[in-house]
Amino acid sequence: MTYDFLQHYWCFIVSLLGAILVFLLFVQGANSVARSLGYTEEGRRLVYNSTGRKWEFTFTTLVTFGGAFFASFPLFYSTSFGGAYWLWMIILFTFVLQAVSYEFQNKIGNLLGANTFQFFLTLNGIVGPLLLGGAVATFFEGSNFIIVKDNLVDAGAITPIISRWANASHGLDALLNPWVLVMGFAVVFLARVLGILYVMNNVADEDIRSRGSVRLVGAAVPFVLLFVAYLIHILLKDGFAYNEEGIIYMEPNKYLHNFIEMWYLIVLLLIGVIMVLYGIIKTIFSKSYIRGIWPAGIGTVLTVLALLLCCAWNNTAYYPSTADLQSSLTLVNSCSSEFTLRTMFYVSLLVPFVLAYIFYAWRAIDNTKITKEELKSDDHAY
Repeated sequence: MTYDFLQHYWCFIVSLLGAILVFLLFVQGANSVARSLGYTEEGRRLVYNSTGRKWEFTFTTLVTFGGAFFASFPLFYSTSFGGAYWLWMIILFTFVLQAVSYEFQNKIGNLLGANTFQFFLTLNGIVGPLLLGGAVATFFEGSNFIIVKDNLVDAGAITPIISRWANASHGLDALLNPWVLVMGFAVVFLARVLGILYVMNNVADEDIRSRGSVRLVGAAVPFVLLFVAYLIHILLKDGFAYNEEGIIYMEPNKYLHNFIEMWYLIVLLLIGVIMVLYGIIKTIFSKSYIRGIWPAGIGTVLTVLALLLCCAWNNTAYYPSTADLQSSLTLVNSCSSEFTLRTMFYVSLLVPFVLAYIFYAWRAIDNTKITKEELKSDDHAY
């Protein structure tokens, strides 16, 4: 295990966690369309109880994603999570609102009313995926930060801060880039697609399933258009590359070259896209097919994984700086020590056991479909 192998290995692990996180945003997506999926109050409760049994998976994965980045690529963690803190604070705040809203929307003595907390769930369902999608887009578009590593050894430095944001917006300036918004809204509609597919599979209610097929078209069309537009954009744009000396430079069609040189990533991308489209199209045209969440979900993980690896492997700066090109972060200049990466490698061998437990817990939760009768008899229903 060379240092180079460990850097690429942990990039793969972090990218996989990011891809799984995007899939788990089906919770947010379903909540954002709960009022149209469940037209009645009882129908909305069915949707919220369906997603309410999975929101912990999404939040835990988000925290694990951040923790893995902190351990393996600490300079990215300090730069993005520390510098663009307004962006991440808004994301975390909406996730906290989500957790509170599930628990208190139907509690006795709720002074704000159920509609207020359901609005918070809708807010999280839109803002969360939008900002997380925008954060992913900055891996290709760049962010406005500056790295000064000399501050660590400069005795005259007031504070030994090596990374700082170049303006006072602290991450929100990324939303001024129209391509960041394109990717952000693509993730919003993808989350809605996955959310609708999940609820159709998890809730035994013919009214919701019939509405789901119609709502699926309304979410899938803008998602496909936005995603294709952004994919074409990154294949044609200049990318952030670096040479053996670590010098960052702009390379025309860098991401297209990455897909060509790493052909297995484009195979992964194509398989993922085909699986997502298969899950959507078969659900729309087959009234009896309700398992579209699985091909679409697996396809989402494969597609996002391919995109994240494309922006980091093959001598590519995965977190480019638009303020100072040489401040851009790469696998080489932002990773932990070889000892840390090697130690964590052995710890990561436990990951398959964790995934097995998640699979077991997921099946136990979804062992039976949610029905209206269950809501009436369950004292712990949301």
